[in-house]
Amino acid sequence: MAIQGIDFANLSLKDALDLAILVEDEAQERYEEFAAQMDQHRTPEAAKFFRYMVENEAKHGRELLARRVRLFGDAPRSVTRAMIFDIEAPDYDAARAFMTPRKAMKAALASEVKAHDFFVSALPALKDAEVKALFEELRDEEVEHQDLVKKELAKLPPDSGLSDEDFVDEPAAQ
Repeated sequence: MAIQGIDFANLSLKDALDLAILVEDEAQERYEEFAAQMDQHRTPEAAKFFRYMVENEAKHGRELLARRVRLFGDAPRSVTRAMIFDIEAPDYDAARAFMTPRKAMKAALASEVKAHDFFVSALPALKDAEVKALFEELRDEEVEHQDLVKKELAKLPPDSGLSDEDFVDEPAAQ
């Protein structure tokens, strides 16, 4: 998780909304990448779950964008995608060939925990009451998202016990 060039003490509500939208966009794009990878590896159940997460992130992003437009219209953005990395997006190394739905959901759960931790860690630096309220709302939504993933996880049978290493090919002589 990385933030660059954002002064949380002076963050405006407009910039906080832009930041939150970018966080959702980044997570959505990473889930799209993971779904495509799972399709390539012929792991349709994991791909299906990642597409479900794409829709969740997109929905939340649309809600935040509607709020931003309602409050600030088309005012220029000063927070950019270059300022954030891996706030809520699942870690790149979380996707694996032959990934089970359970492992896909665990990767999503870790992402929701990571996003929650980001909002919690930013709260003490925030000075603006509206920004603080927004970050508290976003923190609480991440807990709801965690609960959603946990409920889906509980519906799944346990994994087979095979590890990712069981699918690694031995090096071949050149």
